[in-house]
Amino acid sequence: MDGFLSKLEKKIGKYAIPRLPLYMIMCYAAGYILSMVNPNIIYYISLDPYAILHGEVWRLVSWLLIPPDTSNIFFTLITLYFYYSIGNTLERTWGTFYFNVYIFSGLIFTLIGAFLMYAFVILGEGRSWSENELIYNFRMLSLFYSTYYISMSIFLGFAATYPDMEVLLMFILPIKVKVLAVIYVAVLVWEGYHMGIMGLFVIGASLLNFIVFFISTRKNLRRPHRMTAQQKAFRREVSQAPPKRIAKHKCAICGRTSEEYPDLEFRFCSKCEGNYEFCQEHIFTHKHFKRDGQ
Repeated sequence: MDGFLSKLEKKIGKYAIPRLPLYMIMCYAAGYILSMVNPNIIYYISLDPYAILHGEVWRLVSWLLIPPDTSNIFFTLITLYFYYSIGNTLERTWGTFYFNVYIFSGLIFTLIGAFLMYAFVILGEGRSWSENELIYNFRMLSLFYSTYYISMSIFLGFAATYPDMEVLLMFILPIKVKVLAVIYVAVLVWEGYHMGIMGLFVIGASLLNFIVFFISTRKNLRRPHRMTAQQKAFRREVSQAPPKRIAKHKCAICGRTSEEYPDLEFRFCSKCEGNYEFCQEHIFTHKHFKRDGQ
């Protein structure tokens, strides 16, 4: 897969969206503001396959405005900053194209998981539901889908890339990221267990990008991010440029050096206090330097 992505990057890498974490945080912030203005807005923008198949196609995108759930504004700001920070770090480490692929594959897997869940329900107990029951039940099921698990996949990708980095838990306790990731995975397993088969569609689909993408590209992702064409050209010019020679002699008055003017003679003045050197034109005409500046 890594070889495929490398070839794909050469062809369409220029279309990758730079600073994607910033745009994600802007979507989160917009979602928080909308939910504060109208708490019921979530029912009209959630990822509801039944509603999408009945004409509400904006839900294919609008569910991205549903942010990770938190009711405390302080922790909301901390959460937004945290995901923005680790997202930026991953983009710099992996490169813009690889980070784009990671995020958008997570979104696509989530969409696929939502429609698979719809098919599973429709072919199962959903066959006995009335029209109103279908609308209501799928609206409730759609609330499970948000950017929470997408954000979680970003953290897991960060933990797998920088497992030994330490963060301050509750701003006090230092803890390695890999330990925190293990705790998060345990919580996800617990949530999936209690959600039953729905956990497979909701959690499993949202984190499938981490399972597939990171494992298959882990060697390349742990390297420093790939250089742009401009960076490569600059590094090539620097490596090919002749080394700059350090002048052996420099006149303290006119600044001319023995490298620039190889025919000039340079001498030290015995009456100057300090290590001053002068060219042949200024050795006898200069004002003597004193340590007190006179």
